[in-house]
Amino acid sequence: MLVFIRTSPFRPDAQYSRSTCLPLRRPTADTAVLVAAALVGLRSIYRPGFKLAKAGVMMQELQPDTVQQGELALENEEGPDRTLLMSALDKLNQRYGRGTVLMASAGLAGERRVWSMKQERRTPGYTTCWADASS
Repeated sequence: MLVFIRTSPFRPDAQYSRSTCLPLRRPTADTAVLVAAALVGLRSIYRPGFKLAKAGVMMQELQPDTVQQGELALENEEGPDRTLLMSALDKLNQRYGRGTVLMASAGLAGERRVWSMKQERRTPGYTTCWADASS
């Protein structure tokens, strides 16, 4: 996972741009694990005093969930299996519309938020939907 932030290159004041790459211990599709890792990355690169213009998370080395790499069980750090929970969240968002169910860290104020994402230049779906990758 790559986490990045930057100020606007068009502002005359101080510029700031940082990124960090966070390897995940195990492959996961658990939103809570991914959000926690992204926040760890953000905390490591954030510096107060800069007006950020862009922030993002890019997932790297994506593979279908059918691909599993085994490992030696030297430590028992596996948390609960939340596959069914993540599947239920995805199904609710597909049925009732994107953003119906969110992680609490995404904010709960809806339209009253002071800040919200700009998504007019969002990456096409083939980066997150395996079915669209071949088209």
